[in-house]
Formats: sequence, C-alpha cells, structure tokens
Amino acid sequence: MVLMSGRPAPGGAPPLIRIRHLSKSYRRGDQEVPVLLDIGLEVQPGEFVALMGPSGSGKSTLLNLIAGIDKPSSGTIEIAGVDIAALGEGELADWRAANVGFVFQFYNLMPVLTALENVELPLLLAALPGRERRRRAAAALQAVGLSDRAGHYPNELSGGQQQRVAIARALVTEPSLIVADEPTGDLDRATGAEVLALLRRLVDEQGRTIVMVTHDPKAAASAGRLVHLEKGVLVDEPEATMRLPDAEGPRPDT
Repeated sequence: MVLMSGRPAPGGAPPLIRIRHLSKSYRRGDQEVPVLLDIGLEVQPGEFVALMGPSGSGKSTLLNLIAGIDKPSSGTIEIAGVDIAALGEGELADWRAANVGFVFQFYNLMPVLTALENVELPLLLAALPGRERRRRAAAALQAVGLSDRAGHYPNELSGGQQQRVAIARALVTEPSLIVADEPTGDLDRATGAEVLALLRRLVDEQGRTIVMVTHDPKAAASAGRLVHLEKGVLVDEPEATMRLPDAEGPRPDT
C-alpha cells in the first residue's frame, strides 16, 4: 500500500510532483539493498517541503530521484506531467538542465570564476547570446541581494554569501523546481537563518517550489510542510505546519 503525502492544489491545479509506487534498491555484491519502499508523494506548485529522517532513511536518495540525478528501480515520478523515470539518460540530462535548480551543502562554486560567472554557468547550455546570459545572471544575483559582489571570487565571500550565489545559480534558468540538500549544514545558526529566510521569500514572493533535505528541525521550520522518512518508508507527517510567524525562518538559539 502506498502512503500518500500531499494535499489538493488551490483551484484544483495538478501537483507539480506526483510520485507513485516508487522503490529504489542498490546492489551490494550479490545482495540487493532496499533504500526506498513503495513511496507515494505529491507536492503542489509553490510549496516548500522539508524531507527529514535519520541517517540512512533514504531522504537524500528520494531527493536525487526527484531531481533526476538517479533513476528508480520501479514506480513513476511525474514532474509537471513528465514521467522522468521513463526518460533516457540524454533526455534526463536535458530535462534537468531546463527544469531543476540545485542548492548543495558545500556550494559547489568554481573557485576560478567570479560570482557572476558562477551564476551564468547553467546558461551556457542554453542557446543564448552572452549579453543575455550576463543580464540574467546579474538579475539572479540581485534577487539574492549580492549585486555588489558580482566581481568577487568565492574565496572573497563569506559562507553565507557563497550559498546565496549558489541559490542565484539555481534560479537563473527559471526552473520549475528547486532541490536543496542540507543548504545550511555548513553555516552557523544566524547565517543559516538568513539563507532559509531567502528560500522562504522565493516561495512566498515568486511562487517557487522547493524540496529540501535537512536533519535540523529549526531549518525544517522554514518549510510549509514536513515529510518524514523512516527506513525507506514515508511515515505520518504532522498536520500543523512548522512555519514560524511572518515566514522569518528559524530564530538563532538563545
């Protein structure tokens, strides 16, 4: 039986993410090790969903499947009506480039490129003139409040600024989905709160859809919905959202 996690979209709009009977196993020698078991999940457009669970629960595996980085052993993953589990490797790479923005724990910025050039990188795959690429990259940096750091290299930026550059890079292709894997895991509490508040604003003000993996309940409190994984299975989520007043994100420890 599939445990569904989701709620109807406003106005009856279809979910952005619809997962059915999703399972994933890996081979370890001659053994097959199950990681995800018969998952069902729906995420509506404009939702901010946090995936939580203990180490080894399968949350990062589920995020990678949603992002098209990995393929399931069985089941379907529909993103905006496209079953990405059925795409070939080349088709999946093209789909990722057009539809998914990635935010990682350790930023993954190119040290020899400026902030603007790092943000521009995903656009090199698009048939755009250089001037248009730079315009879009500058607009993405402005959206995260870093226009004045466009010419700085990563080693000239703080950790929080580097993560903002990474978020701008995720935004620059105008993807339908942003996936974030422990985006505050390498930041101190106050800086992490600023990054989470930025992600929250992207949802509230721009209608972005974000799926975030985190082990931190304070980080998860910035999301509008919490989904728990235990040993590869979705477990009942709390009905009440964990969002704090005024969508400010988690407060620093006192």
